[in-house]
Amino acid sequence: MRGVFLDTDTVDRGDLDMSPITRIDCIQWSFHGVTNSAEISDRIDDCQVVVCNKVILDRETLRQADQLQLIIVAATGTNNIDLTAAREENITVCNAKDYSTPSVVQHVYALILALTTRLPQYMAAVEQGAWQKHPHFCYFDFPIRELHGLTMGIIGYGALGKGVAEVASAFGLTVKICQRPGGPPDSGRVPLNELLPRIDILSLHCPLTEQTSGLIGAEELGSMKKDAILINTARGGIVDEEALVRALQSGKLGGAGIDVLSEEPPASGNVLLQPNIPNLIVTPHTAWASRESRQRVVNIVADNIQSFFNGKPQNLV
Repeated sequence: MRGVFLDTDTVDRGDLDMSPITRIDCIQWSFHGVTNSAEISDRIDDCQVVVCNKVILDRETLRQADQLQLIIVAATGTNNIDLTAAREENITVCNAKDYSTPSVVQHVYALILALTTRLPQYMAAVEQGAWQKHPHFCYFDFPIRELHGLTMGIIGYGALGKGVAEVASAFGLTVKICQRPGGPPDSGRVPLNELLPRIDILSLHCPLTEQTSGLIGAEELGSMKKDAILINTARGGIVDEEALVRALQSGKLGGAGIDVLSEEPPASGNVLLQPNIPNLIVTPHTAWASRESRQRVVNIVADNIQSFFNGKPQNLV
């Protein structure tokens, strides 16, 4: 039996233990750091198991892969797989869930703390010599906020949203959970239009769907407090990026920490990558990417494969 991992570079940078996968001794493995579209068909030909993260497996590719039994996505999102075609071809698809919560939670608070303490501005001031030339012992020209007593709103209350909420109390934050976008009213949750004016921090943890695409646009940003901050570690398309730039440049929003963009990598550029946007931090989709988190992905992939061949498939999509 043959198996292939099509894009190991999206998970492993040479620092992971891949043995949980390789020691599944019923499978003869091949590993590829990167697989482009022209190479996919040849690399999965005669394979019963395919592991991938972002490689696109479309209808035609799956139709031709007549030996394929199992696709394991080394991520939670499965938008790169034609799931309808997989079902028609009797191919099982499994994904990886809840592997990155500690890493994402840590990244969310790193962004929040950097924005509220103005860490980038103070680092730049020291590098540029502003403190050294200052007449006083400390330099605090940029306003610093305490988290204690502020209110955080969370959109998306799965494992990631709950993880962020659990840490909030340690900083003295009050948490309010948004009603599910497009969903029915839920006791204890607040509709988006009521939530936004009441919060100091908005953290996004929902998937990108028809209901959440462009969820945070000019109107929503305009309803937030002028010193509020937005954190997006979910998906880029949830936020209207041009509206966010305008809100930051006009002083209608206090800051933003963005880990995801509408196009990744942003080969065509992105409005959020313009210079001199005030109190904006952009990171390159790294919230999930601690070594521990990536190792959990490998472990889950191996467990999914073993469970399938034990007749008890798990994490089915």
